[in-house]
Amino acid sequence: MTAEVAAHRDVEARAAGEAVAAIYRAAVPAMRDLPVFNPALDVAAIGFRALDDHAFGVIVTPWFMNLVRLPLDPATAGRSQGEVVTRVLPVGALEFTAGQLDGIGGIESCSLFSPMFDFADQSAAEAAAEAALAAVLEPEQVADETLPSQAPSKMATTLDRRGLLRGAWMERRP
Repeated sequence: MTAEVAAHRDVEARAAGEAVAAIYRAAVPAMRDLPVFNPALDVAAIGFRALDDHAFGVIVTPWFMNLVRLPLDPATAGRSQGEVVTRVLPVGALEFTAGQLDGIGGIESCSLFSPMFDFADQSAAEAAAEAALAAVLEPEQVADETLPSQAPSKMATTLDRRGLLRGAWMERRP
């Protein structure tokens, strides 16, 4: 793939992330009075990029933060709503749940946080989203920045979200 094609796919991925965020922005008024709603937060699409013909990034809302994967070609979406699928990423294997969004089509989500009360403001939530995305897509670089004297090991097993958030992606083999 040429650099020009890759750049175009990333533009498509960012647009797809913004389209998903728009769906959730429209849901804010309905969610505002629910006990899981953090009024200090807004909806944002963080770090969307093209990854294997899919848009991949993080959606932050006042009620959840999810890794999101959706096809750049909606005709290729074929998972049943609620189906759990394991996706192998640079950090290891993560489980995503398939869903459907009106106006978007098929989407896969991996929950990072819900509810969102651990975040005092939008900048903290977005920083966590960026860190999670880096940990998933560039675990060796993140580990190198965190522990420069140790080389990270490859993940050999499925990594659950608690393991991801606890930093299990940095654990070393003996």
